[in-house]
Amino acid sequence: MVINYMGGQCFKISQGELTLAFNLPSKDSKQKSVRFGSDIVLVSQNHEDFNGVENAAFGEREPFVVSGPGEYEVKEIAVRGFGSESTYGGGKHINTIYGIAFEGMNLCFLGALGTTEMPQAAKQELDNIDILFLPIGGEGVLDYADAYKLAVQLEPKVIIPMHYEAAALKSFLKEAGVDKVEPMDKFTVKKKDLDGKEGEIVVLTA
Repeated sequence: MVINYMGGQCFKISQGELTLAFNLPSKDSKQKSVRFGSDIVLVSQNHEDFNGVENAAFGEREPFVVSGPGEYEVKEIAVRGFGSESTYGGGKHINTIYGIAFEGMNLCFLGALGTTEMPQAAKQELDNIDILFLPIGGEGVLDYADAYKLAVQLEPKVIIPMHYEAAALKSFLKEAGVDKVEPMDKFTVKKKDLDGKEGEIVVLTA
């Protein structure tokens, strides 16, 4: 599995010919435009910073769109969505937390989660998390302190921060007791690579 970070909350995750896209910015977003062909697109919140589904179509490639709570199975990938709260963009909105079973690994994508109070169903279902995609920047999503507090509760093997400026990342690493993490251009990982890891922080360059 290869994980690439495109900035904000946007990720491209690939394995062989299969590609997943998370929270692509739309053409109306002020975030930088990102476009690549995907088989599955996950949208956490109906906001222009996350709902750019049109940017995941390429040529004849039309992605399957997952945009809310529920259970889905696409191309042998199991996806579970859990409704939660977010105040991103002002007011209260539904944010979907996703659990994804992919290549024998359990991924958890928190999207624009704005509270450490996880839905009960998510608490029960999202266990043995291998890779956690964690917003840390505040302003409608978790700030660095609450983000780390939640990460400790969820006990993932690897944490990938998202949705932050440089100052928030620095504060998050300090909160986690980490002096420095060398950023990677991409994160290439197999299930066996995660053996023995406990909350290792992986920083990806956008």
